[in-house]
Amino acid sequence: MDIAGLLKVAEAAVDRARVVTDSRRPGALTFKGDRDMASEVDFAVEREVRAFLERETPEIGVLGEEEGGATDGVRWVLDPIDGTVNFVHGAPLWGISLGLIAEGRAVAGVIDQPALGTRYAAAEGQGATCNGTAIRGSDCTDLIDALVAAGDYTVGPDADALNVERLEVVRLLIPRVQRIRQIGTAATALTWVAAGHFDAMVMFSNKPWDTMAGVAIAREAGVRVLDVDGSEHTPESRGTVAVAAGIADPFLELVREATGG
Repeated sequence: MDIAGLLKVAEAAVDRARVVTDSRRPGALTFKGDRDMASEVDFAVEREVRAFLERETPEIGVLGEEEGGATDGVRWVLDPIDGTVNFVHGAPLWGISLGLIAEGRAVAGVIDQPALGTRYAAAEGQGATCNGTAIRGSDCTDLIDALVAAGDYTVGPDADALNVERLEVVRLLIPRVQRIRQIGTAATALTWVAAGHFDAMVMFSNKPWDTMAGVAIAREAGVRVLDVDGSEHTPESRGTVAVAAGIADPFLELVREATGG
């Protein structure tokens, strides 16, 4: 597989997505559940990118957040707007996230943050970049110095039960890290760990369109990316932890304590 060539295809696909996001307002909202929505731009981006990828790489399936698609084998995974709530409110923390899964792992990814003017990209074995410049994760070695991103709390009918672990990990981290941030976009959080702006992130979910591009980028930046139980991260993982190598052990210990693992 020519991963470098496929990364170029991914960048071209995201270029097309940028044309859509730069030219349209969110528009009407489609509600998918309790306080969960997609905008007209989500659908427009997904359709534009899907059509491009199906022309350029017909042998590779496409899975999009809004309209589904391939769920196994080599496949592109797309979140047309990661951070839709932020996007709808005019907050600049959102991004276009396109990853590539092969042999059960994230092998390439592009995350473009139009409102911030930043694009992150990586392909397995070739390092990670931001706007074309190589990036590395942080060199933090003491948990008390760590700036940590936490994933969103869930909403919906089972939210109270599902949020127990989310609340518990925050409770355990509060006295042990410098600060905790919750920014509402997994893709951005993963890129910021990759770039060393955050020292770690933890989220108790792992939708492939949310995480796969960021996982590929973080790994290539030297960040440890794991499931919440400390095992290697895969598309089927229960959650997503990305952490600087120097604080990985104590950070994972706290995450496992929060989950009873």
